[in-house]
Amino acid sequence: MVTHAAMPGRKRAGAHARPRSLSPYAVGVPLALGIIYGFYAAFIRRDGGPSTGGQVVLGLVSGAVLAALCFALGRIQRDLRHGLRALAYGALTACAIGFLVSLTDTSVLRSAGLGLVVGVGVFLATFYLFYSREP
Repeated sequence: MVTHAAMPGRKRAGAHARPRSLSPYAVGVPLALGIIYGFYAAFIRRDGGPSTGGQVVLGLVSGAVLAALCFALGRIQRDLRHGLRALAYGALTACAIGFLVSLTDTSVLRSAGLGLVVGVGVFLATFYLFYSREP
């Protein structure tokens, strides 16, 4: 009787897998983006007048939230397929841009529309980038 050799399967990430270490870029890039975003949000809200405590709090909170979301997306991006990863980057960018536009006291439709347009553009660009570099 002829038997077939079993093909070796993929190793599952289990207890023997090494934890990922944090590179300086994994912390530095989200931190830099959060600082820039927070300063810009506070600057938009300032509107030429003197700085207030509310504007500083708005800048700190919005920068911290964006930095945390960017850090979290950077940690899980390797586990996502290229389409879902591109969608996550597009959604994060759309929300960030939509929030910044909403700080300029424009209509909700304008901020949502501009956020959607920019998010779709980021989705298409990152989808192409991830799809063309897939191993």
